[in-house]
Amino acid sequence: MTWTEHAICWHVYPLGFLGAPVRDVPADPTPHRRLRDLVPWLDYVIELGANVLLLGPIFASTSHGYDTTDHRRIDPRLGDDEDFDILVRECHDRGIRLVLDGVFNHVGSAHPAYRAALEQGPDSDAARLFRIDFDAPDGPAPHVFEGHGDLVSLNHDSPQTAEFVADAMTYWLDRGADGWRLDAAYAVPPQFWAPVMARVRERHPEAFVFGEVIHGDYVDLVRQCGWDSLTQYELWKAIWSSLNDANFFELAHALKRHGEFCAHFEPTTFIGNHDVTRIVSRVGPQAAVLATTVLLTLPGIPCVYYGDERGLTGIKEERIGGDDEIRPEYPATPADLPDGGGTAPWMLHVHRHLIGLRRRQPWLHRGRIEVGELSNEQIAYTVSDPDGPGRVLVELDAATGSARVSSGDEVHFSHGG
Repeated sequence: MTWTEHAICWHVYPLGFLGAPVRDVPADPTPHRRLRDLVPWLDYVIELGANVLLLGPIFASTSHGYDTTDHRRIDPRLGDDEDFDILVRECHDRGIRLVLDGVFNHVGSAHPAYRAALEQGPDSDAARLFRIDFDAPDGPAPHVFEGHGDLVSLNHDSPQTAEFVADAMTYWLDRGADGWRLDAAYAVPPQFWAPVMARVRERHPEAFVFGEVIHGDYVDLVRQCGWDSLTQYELWKAIWSSLNDANFFELAHALKRHGEFCAHFEPTTFIGNHDVTRIVSRVGPQAAVLATTVLLTLPGIPCVYYGDERGLTGIKEERIGGDDEIRPEYPATPADLPDGGGTAPWMLHVHRHLIGLRRRQPWLHRGRIEVGELSNEQIAYTVSDPDGPGRVLVELDAATGSARVSSGDEVHFSHGG
């Protein structure tokens, strides 16, 4: 048995949560708030029923955190090594695991190694880390990530890059982290990860590592890369899309696929994260209850994005600053939340109740899914214990916005706002 069998994550984007500037960042910023300021929220994590703090990027960068300039330095906007050590200690004292976000497909264009590569030329050690066309007509031209000129792609055919990534991962695991989310892992050749993961496993066999993957052969990717898991974007899309379109046939298909994935690995599941429109804004408050019910009754490793448990709204827009609404600053303590608890206390009740159900039925992590009654607006599915008599029946009705969960004792949810 590994610790991930009982893992439920609370996902936080630290730069937003702690109010750090992400544009027009001073050259030598003074932290507005520090990583240690997450400590007052750790008891809140436990009260929610979660036991993993999944952090967005915390390493030195020049803007949103995904343009890393030093993988071994805490972003000055978030403090320093002492702040990290305090957060690790306080997490572990409470039995909370800490998982970090690693950007290993690319680095920020201000990264010292990239600047050295441009200065020292194609035969330099630094140049081996990057994909740069030194013979381009207008001078050295780096390969960049998805057209973003400030995100310079690493050279994943280079042994030096594999060593660079493995060193960064083991360094923070040595410092007390319990795992990694691999950002933009879908853009990295799968064969790159096997030797990296072998090195990581040598020192930290219990570390949990999962890749950010949108499309593809999930099972084969996990096998090739040596990860424990990956992001279940297929399920995410089916949940909100089936609710918006009144088409539970789409969800039924995704549940079948999800069950097939679960036979091979532990999918990391979610209905919200730092990159997507908030679930309440996407489907409305009533349907958000149904989406939450699906998330917390299926096998896998569920992640709750901070604020979703309180029904926060926020729309992702494709523009500069378009992420701000889904990455808000939070107050100093839970007691400082609006109205003593947020905008939608009914959603917090739903989360706590469902997570409590999951804690009482821990086999849900590895349960088997079977779809029963099905129409455009109604679906029923069961999740059963593959090694025992446990069984949970979930009935969703999009027409009324109600969800019914039966597990010996019966629980009924509906929108309470």
